[in-house]
Formats: sequence, C-alpha cells, structure tokens
Amino acid sequence: QVQLVESGGGLVQAGGSLRLSCAASGRTFSSYLMGWFLQAPGKEHEFVAAISWSGANTYYADSVKGRFTISRDNVRKTVYLQMNSLKPEDTAVYYCAADRYSSGAYYDDPNKYDVWGQGTQVTVSS
Repeated sequence: QVQLVESGGGLVQAGGSLRLSCAASGRTFSSYLMGWFLQAPGKEHEFVAAISWSGANTYYADSVKGRFTISRDNVRKTVYLQMNSLKPEDTAVYYCAADRYSSGAYYDDPNKYDVWGQGTQVTVSS
C-alpha cells in the first residue's frame, strides 16, 4: 500500500518562495512517475510538474516554467517542489500523485495517477 503525505505549504507574500515535500511509503517508490497538481476552489486538478522515476526527465506547466523546480530523492522516498517568485494566482491546494502502473495517459493528465496525497494549502498574498 502506497501513501503520500505532503508538507511545506503555508502563507507567503508575492515574490516569495516555498518548498513542498511529498513523502511516500512503500518499497517501489523509485519506479513511479511522480507529479504535482494544484486545485483552486471550484476547479479541477491542474498539472504543475512531473518527474520520471530516475529524475532524468522533468515536465512543467507553462505557467510555472522558470519559477518551479521538481526533484526527487529515491533514497528518502520524497519528491519536492521548489516554488520561487510566487504569484497570487499560484494560490491553491497542492497535491502530489504517483503513477504506479505507467498508464498510457499523458503526464499532465490527472487520470494517469492512481495514488494521491491529502494536499497542502499554498496561499500567496499580494
């Protein structure tokens, strides 16, 4: 059974930074594609970033390119999202997710991921 637990959210002023962490349980974390999504009130999950099992490949939404960095530590079974130059429109609940079965869906499709964390709130004030 795989569980994901996010942490690191909070309240920050525009232009500030936060680092989100997602700690995973389970033996085979290192084989999973991992993703970060956000969800604003009343909206669907929106892709933020994803990272391949080895960390060699990373993918970003256009809205966060150059500001956010996804990384992973397979020994610590943790994936990170470094968020810099935050904007009020980044305000949302952020979720990490795992794709355990390498489904055929594209990396930015929430349906590709079969395990989700509980989310962590990020609020950026103007």
